[in-house]
Amino acid sequence: MMLTIQQRRERLNRQINERIRTLIAAYKTLGGSFTGDLSVSPIHLKEIKSREASGQEMAPLELSGNSERARRIRDAVEAALSDIILLGTEEHVRLAVRAASELVQGRNVHTHDLVVSLRNFIRKALDIERIPSDLELPRQGPSRPSASGGRDKGEGGKDGGAKGGGAGGMEGANMGGGSMGAGGPAGNEPDTSSSHPI
Repeated sequence: MMLTIQQRRERLNRQINERIRTLIAAYKTLGGSFTGDLSVSPIHLKEIKSREASGQEMAPLELSGNSERARRIRDAVEAALSDIILLGTEEHVRLAVRAASELVQGRNVHTHDLVVSLRNFIRKALDIERIPSDLELPRQGPSRPSASGGRDKGEGGKDGGAKGGGAGGMEGANMGGGSMGAGGPAGNEPDTSSSHPI
């Protein structure tokens, strides 16, 4: 009987840790930038080429020189939103669904509100003290792909296939564990010795 209880507890801890790892990876993907354009463009490459051919005006991020980077950001953000819808709290899911719906409707999306919600949840789950209320944190947006990604197109194509399969697809979210990796605001693994009220 005791062994069965211990096994259940260990399984629950593993599930909790995997959930937190996934949400940490999503947080890094959605909130890894403080500067530049902090929105996510929903424009696909074929649509960019179509607009260029027809002479339609496009925002700076949608120009051909940045189209590959915009695509990689969008793909990683979509994967992160999918993970949040799967494993997030009700508040996370509502914010993620709203962001995903705006992308589907062709609107630029800001992820800051979802990033704040994830940050508060993760810090509480890991028993980290609250961020001081007198600190004014800058707005956060999606992580940008590494500049070295375009060094070799053939190599970049392989990397793109490997990185597009989860929220950990961005360079800034390299973590292990399922489709996402571990790591956190404090750089520590989630505590497996006790379960948190998640």
